[in-house]
Amino acid sequence: MSTNERGSFSGKLGFVLAAAGSAVGLGNMWRFPYLAAQYGGGIFLLVYLILAVTFGFALMSAEIALGRKTGLSAIGAFKKLNKKYAFIGYLVSVVPIIILPYYCVIGGWVMKYFSVFVSGQVHEAANTSFFGSFVSKPAEPLLWFALFLGITSIVVLFGVEKGIEKVSKVMMPVLVVLSIIIAVYSCFMPGASEGVKYYFIPKIDQFSIKTVLAAMGQLFYSMSLAMGIMITYGSYMKKDVNLESSVRNIEIFDTGIAFIAGLMIVPAVFSTAAAGGENPGELLVSGPSLMFKTLPHVFDIMPGGTIIGALFFLLVIFAALTSSISLMEAVVSIIRDKFGVERKLSCLITLIISIILGVPSSLGNGIWSGITILGMDFLTFFDFASNSIIMPIVALLTCIFIGYIIKPAAIIEEVESSAPFKGKKLFTVVIKYFAPVCIVLILVSSILSQFGIITL
Repeated sequence: MSTNERGSFSGKLGFVLAAAGSAVGLGNMWRFPYLAAQYGGGIFLLVYLILAVTFGFALMSAEIALGRKTGLSAIGAFKKLNKKYAFIGYLVSVVPIIILPYYCVIGGWVMKYFSVFVSGQVHEAANTSFFGSFVSKPAEPLLWFALFLGITSIVVLFGVEKGIEKVSKVMMPVLVVLSIIIAVYSCFMPGASEGVKYYFIPKIDQFSIKTVLAAMGQLFYSMSLAMGIMITYGSYMKKDVNLESSVRNIEIFDTGIAFIAGLMIVPAVFSTAAAGGENPGELLVSGPSLMFKTLPHVFDIMPGGTIIGALFFLLVIFAALTSSISLMEAVVSIIRDKFGVERKLSCLITLIISIILGVPSSLGNGIWSGITILGMDFLTFFDFASNSIIMPIVALLTCIFIGYIIKPAAIIEEVESSAPFKGKKLFTVVIKYFAPVCIVLILVSSILSQFGIITL
């Protein structure tokens, strides 16, 4: 199948916005702020920034170059470069297939909360029992899941340039503007300055190996690494587009939005906690419940909280959609390349798979809550299997493949086909030595943390 038949982005802007849209997702909106709060504020931000421009830069450059060099998605890319290592492509392909369904379930939850805020039911959403009551229902969460998955499918059905690129060119600027508006509002609330200090001032005494591991783990969530997405998007990238510059632009978008997300959430939590006599630190490190339990409570208390809350959840919908679109496109592209089928059929197959895996993820919080895998409900298990196990293994195998099988020169050659690769020395060192060590640490710590052997 030729590149033209597969489609392509119109140019650098389209590629960067689509790839940045993929990277900017739920991980930026809630996971980054609470990790920053938990691991020393400014010191976490500094560690994350250093890792993003080294570790993240090398892995993203490698994946995009793999896609552009071969003009194929994950399975075809690895197979084309070395048939013996085609199994890596198959393993990569498992990741978006697992993540897309449960991601759309969570996306449906976000849409539900947006509807609640728009209808003025903020006080009800702020009740600590609201979220648990909603997700435990059998039908309503499934309907929101179906709506979110349906919107994602429609965009992907329209193809690369007419669907993904057009939507990204609208959603990404709106997402940036909404982020800045909410962040400015939060920072000027009474008592918010303490939150800004808490977020930015490095707490050196809280720095540890856990800080580094948390920041590295966040990079996977935040930059769409080891999911097959960047390989797929790279395969749609035109040969004359500056690859290194594009990666830097994606990093700026992704890291910038993550930092702004912290400014949206941390000062607001500090302001409302001070008014209610609560401990802001405890609220911020509440983990996944931050978005669906803590923030509705914050919006209920703050002045203009109904409007700000509605804007926030609209922002999160956009962030979640740009990511779910990229996840689905990765699966669609894999099916098209592997079986030579047209986009419509590939979308239909992906949709069916997503429904089959998404229903248990939704019902696992309610009528199927008694069914567990390794003590985890379906959604938690799928998240653990993909993010904590398969993705680090994929990233490690990719580093070994590039560093020692096809050699870094193969990637450098592809990057330099459009412009000089200024960071090629850094790329070589990171991909061969630094990244593999980091990834092994992430894999081991994630497994030990999940089963309570260590605490992260």
